[in-house]
Amino acid sequence: MNTSTLLLSDFGTFCGKRQERIVVRKNDGEEEEFPLFRVQEIIIAKAGVSLSSDVIDEAVQRGIKLTFIDGTGRPYAMLTSPYLSAPAITRRAQIAAFHNQLGVRLGRTVVAGKLANQANLLKYFAKSLPESESANRERIQARAEAIHITRHKARLIDADRIDDCRDSLMGLEGSAGKEYWAAIQIMLGSEVFHGREHRGATDAANAMLNYGYGILYSKIWAALLSAGLEPFAGFLHVDRPGKPSLVLDFIEEFRQPIVDRAVFVLLNRGAKITMENNLLSAEARKLVAKRVLERLQSEAEYGGQKLQLNSIIQAQARRLALFFRGEKAYRCFRFKW
Repeated sequence: MNTSTLLLSDFGTFCGKRQERIVVRKNDGEEEEFPLFRVQEIIIAKAGVSLSSDVIDEAVQRGIKLTFIDGTGRPYAMLTSPYLSAPAITRRAQIAAFHNQLGVRLGRTVVAGKLANQANLLKYFAKSLPESESANRERIQARAEAIHITRHKARLIDADRIDDCRDSLMGLEGSAGKEYWAAIQIMLGSEVFHGREHRGATDAANAMLNYGYGILYSKIWAALLSAGLEPFAGFLHVDRPGKPSLVLDFIEEFRQPIVDRAVFVLLNRGAKITMENNLLSAEARKLVAKRVLERLQSEAEYGGQKLQLNSIIQAQARRLALFFRGEKAYRCFRFKW
């Protein structure tokens, strides 16, 4: 476990509090302690894990996120204090943006940012291919260039409201996605990756991606809440009951540099990933979670300095709130390859 995120993934684990430390005791009696001031999030990733009320009380007072995820990585519950929220003016501005050009500007920025990161990740992996795979390197680079061309088209989309250009933007995003996943298949090989599948995927590569996205999803949701934004009022993703559309919008710029990179490195290195009942095995889930959480703690360039990706997500959420209030332009995070 890293010291900022505690992952509780063993049946029978108990999580309690002792003075200024969190105590994690496993079913076999093994015990670990973590200073409260170092913990930012507790992820409960298994049935049969117990939390003391003292831990819950301390966590919500300190702003420590408590997230519950299922076997696919999907977060099904989060515990936070109802008092940790920003002024209502931010949410009012966010809702108003749906009916003006701010929403259009955000939509095309999100699509362009995602496509830039897709192309950059492909170039990153193409660069590392050996000379014996120069043909594959060229094929991957060609797909990356095609995505860049589509990105430029997205930046030119304009309208009065997001409703008037959403289909055009999502169509371009879909076209680039076909190029991206085709390139990933070239890189990993069709025996490892046969195409992108979302919910219900039963192959290891897609199950790893979905599990990693689930972990990232909870990080994104918590960052938006702490910035005073409404997770269910998005722009590119349409509103539906139970669908946090702003979470789905905001996650797009972070999928490639965090989850995709972590998962593809594992697969490229021949990690042995096992499936049980069409889900990742317990050991596979631990491995994917470990690598994604490590990636979240790695540093990247942001605003002229080096910050952890965890911190960049939160900084981008605050920047999005300022954008809605008309105080700052919004630019997606782009990682350098």
